Amino acid sequence: MPGVEPPATLKPAEVAVAMVQHGIAKHRTRADHVFFKAFLAGVMLSFGGLLSEVVQAGSGGINANNPGLVKFMGGAVFPVGLIMIVLQGQELLTSNMMIYPMACIKGAVPWWGLPWNWLLVTFGNLTGSLFFAAILVKYTGIISTEPYIDFATSFALKKAAEPQWHQIFLRGIGCNWLVCVAVWQAAGARDTLSKIVAIWIPIMIFVTCSYDHVIANMFSVPLGILFGADLSVAAYIRKSLIASYLGNIVGALLVALPAVYFHLWDFKADGLRAVEEGEIFNRDVNIGDEATQIKQSDSYENTKRAD
Repeated sequence: MPGVEPPATLKPAEVAVAMVQHGIAKHRTRADHVFFKAFLAGVMLSFGGLLSEVVQAGSGGINANNPGLVKFMGGAVFPVGLIMIVLQGQELLTSNMMIYPMACIKGAVPWWGLPWNWLLVTFGNLTGSLFFAAILVKYTGIISTEPYIDFATSFALKKAAEPQWHQIFLRGIGCNWLVCVAVWQAAGARDTLSKIVAIWIPIMIFVTCSYDHVIANMFSVPLGILFGADLSVAAYIRKSLIASYLGNIVGALLVALPAVYFHLWDFKADGLRAVEEGEIFNRDVNIGDEATQIKQSDSYENTKRAD
C-alpha cells in the first residue's frame, strides 16, 4: 500500500537471504579491496579493545570490591569497534565465518572461495591489529605508566597463557556465537540506531564474560607481548590463536547452519548471480525487488514484506 512505512526489522528469512546475497558480494569483491577492508576492520576493532583495556585498567579502586562491575564497564565500551566495522562495511573474519558458509551451502559461491576469503581477511585483520598495537599504542606512549602496562601484560597472559587449550576453544565458540548474532541482528535492522543497539548487546555479553575472539586477541595479546608479557609469539599462535580460530568457526556455524535449515532449505541462488559488488548491511534491502531477482519457492514468498 502506498505510504505505508516498511517494518523496522527484516524477518529472519529475509535476513538469511541477505546473508547469501552478502556472501556473493564478498566473493565478487576484488582481493585487494577485501584485504584493505580487513586491515581497517582490524584497526577499528582494536580501537574498541584499547578503550576497554583503558577503562578496566584505570578502575582499580572499583575492581577491589566490584570486579564484575569493572568487567561490565570494559564490555560496555568494547562494541564500538564492531559498530564502526558494520557501519563502514569492512571485512571481519568472524562474521565471514557465518556468511560465507551460508552462501556456499546454497551454491551461490564456489567452495574454493571460502578458504581464499578467510585467508585474505585473516591476514588483513592481523596486520591491522598489529599496526594499531605497535604504531598507535606502543610507540605513541599513550600507555606508558602503571596500572596500564601491568594490565596489558596480565590481560595477555589471562587470554593466552593461563587457560588450557580446550578452554580457549570453548570460549571461542561462545564468543562467535554472540558476534554472529550481533551481525545478524544488525543486518535485520533498518536504521543506524537500531543497528548500534543490535550489535551492542551481544558484544557486551561476550566481552564481559571473557569469551575469546580471535581478532580481538590479535590486538590484546601482541600488545601484552610488546610490553613484556612472559609469552612467546609461538606460544600465542599455538595455544590462543589456533584454539580461538577453530572455536570461532564452530560458533559461527551454530548461527549459519540453523539459519539455512530453517529459512533457506528450498532457496534457489540462481537469481542472485548478478548482485553487485559492495556491502548490503547499510542500505534499505528489498528482498523481493527485480534488481536482485531472487528465485524461491512459495514457502519463502509467504515471508516477503507487503508492498
